[in-house]
Amino acid sequence: MPHQGFPRCLRLLNAGDFSHVFEQADLKVHGKGLMALARMSTRGYPRFGLVVGKKNVKRAVDRNRFKRLVRESARLRQHHLPSMDIVILAKRGAQDIDNETLSRQLHGMWKRLQRDAQTVPASPPLDGVTRDA
Repeated sequence: MPHQGFPRCLRLLNAGDFSHVFEQADLKVHGKGLMALARMSTRGYPRFGLVVGKKNVKRAVDRNRFKRLVRESARLRQHHLPSMDIVILAKRGAQDIDNETLSRQLHGMWKRLQRDAQTVPASPPLDGVTRDA
C-alpha cells in the first residue's frame, strides 16, 4: 500500500504556484458549490491548493469543514491522479453541501480530472524550476 500522507510537496504553497494554475488552466471541472482548475505538470505527482473565501462561505467553521474534507479526499486519491497542479475553489452555496454529498462530488471531480488529463499534454514547471520541499 502506498504512503497516504499529505506532505508539503503535495500542496500549492505560494501565490506563484496558484497564479501559474489560474493564468492557463488546462482543465476546468464544475460541481455544485465548487470548481476545480488544473494545469498539467512534469513533476510526477499531483499538487493541491484550496481557495475558500469569506465572500462565498461566511462562517469559519464552514470554511474549515470544506477544507478538511477536500484535503482528506485529495490525500486518499493522490496516487490515482496524474501529474498536475489542482486548485479547488469554493463557490457560493458550498456551506450548504453536507459531508457525504461533498465527498461524492469530489470523487466524481477526481475521476473527471483523471479522464480528461489523458487528452492534455504536460506543461513544464514554473520557470523550469521544481520547488520540492
